[in-house]
Amino acid sequence: MTKIRPGFLLPSAAITVNPKLIKKYKQLAKTPEVGDLIYGRVRYLGQHGSLENREGRIHMITDRSRAIFVFGNRYAPDYYEGRLPAETPQEIDLLARSGVVGVMKEKNSAVKDPTRIEVLGYVVDDAGNPINTRNYPMAVARSPLNKNKKRAKMILHVGTSMNSGKSTSAIACCWALSAMGYEVRASKITGTASLKDILHMQDAGAQSVSDFSYTGFPSTYLLGEEDLTKIFENLDSKYAADPKRYWVVEFADGILQRETAMLLHNEYVRSRIHKTIFSATDAFGAIGGLSVLKNEFDIVPDAISGRCTSSPLMIRELRERTNIPIYNNVMRDLNQLSEILI
Repeated sequence: MTKIRPGFLLPSAAITVNPKLIKKYKQLAKTPEVGDLIYGRVRYLGQHGSLENREGRIHMITDRSRAIFVFGNRYAPDYYEGRLPAETPQEIDLLARSGVVGVMKEKNSAVKDPTRIEVLGYVVDDAGNPINTRNYPMAVARSPLNKNKKRAKMILHVGTSMNSGKSTSAIACCWALSAMGYEVRASKITGTASLKDILHMQDAGAQSVSDFSYTGFPSTYLLGEEDLTKIFENLDSKYAADPKRYWVVEFADGILQRETAMLLHNEYVRSRIHKTIFSATDAFGAIGGLSVLKNEFDIVPDAISGRCTSSPLMIRELRERTNIPIYNNVMRDLNQLSEILI
């Protein structure tokens, strides 16, 4: 085992691990697992030139910057699809600013090749055992989930794709509910580790925020249905127990994405929905998405929001084809949101 010298960065994908545990690393012949911590240094600067730390601060990185990274998968149509390597490599791709690393399988042609990381070894405890984020969950419910008990009203945010405006729409809901005097909690259930969205929800009035990484998973891509359901139920049990509160929830990516679709088909998840907000990039995508929501999931959203609602012309197109309420997630109307959400 070798001591990790001071001056390394600890990114947000490792948020569940106490920094005091990050002391040593070791080269090991093992199959990488989701959540394994590795110690590495930057060898090539590509798409990502920064890392997000545990507090959400963005650190610039340079050639030979040293940091802790976390093995994981990523599904991001605007960036990469990345998978766990079959064996421990000498170099690995940085898949996300939060420190998630893996092997890039597909790349959006509009972005650069990923930043490359030299793998120095696995982060280990004093006994030489690899440290894994899944062994240190922060979001641990005090008691098992009682599915029959009345719970906080869940405002679910789904959309057509990545960057369709789901987070901004969820932020608007946190703002409106808080402004109306309600206690709000917010969670992101799926995606790749990143604190930006939930911290913005906190800025907008959510008294408590969380995401899947709080349960120890650096991402939810390719998780089995059992793990995915446990993440939802664990966050539900811990943050949404009080029926007087509201729980604003976001599912990442689009409704065609594997994990989002699995959750939308889940009987308990569906039973928790108080209101559904559907976000889209453009009017045509919204119209198509409404059809998919109805035909595949039997869900009719209570409102349309997202990036398309910043455009008066797109709102006009939508109103010619649907009677579902539309709210602008940037120019927020408190009276309109109160009618939709309560």
